[in-house]
Amino acid sequence: MPNEERPWFLYLIECRDGSYYAGITNDLEARYRAHVDGKGARYTRSHPPLRLLGSRSYADRAAASRAEWEIKQLPKGKKIDFLKP
Repeated sequence: MPNEERPWFLYLIECRDGSYYAGITNDLEARYRAHVDGKGARYTRSHPPLRLLGSRSYADRAAASRAEWEIKQLPKGKKIDFLKP
């Protein structure tokens, strides 16, 4: 499927130090693998991923970016609930 037609995902990763990392992508599997391999975001290079906590799909990048901003405003305890439909 061409990139333009793929849905975008907001995802949440739990890092080994207990912190959370939120990001967006249109290829969730490849993006998570990049984080695990140390080739993702600067944050996950210094806070290695432990597991993918969840994701939520969006129709386009703009919607996913808005959702990423929203989840980053929440306290840690409410971030997982944000991913629930």
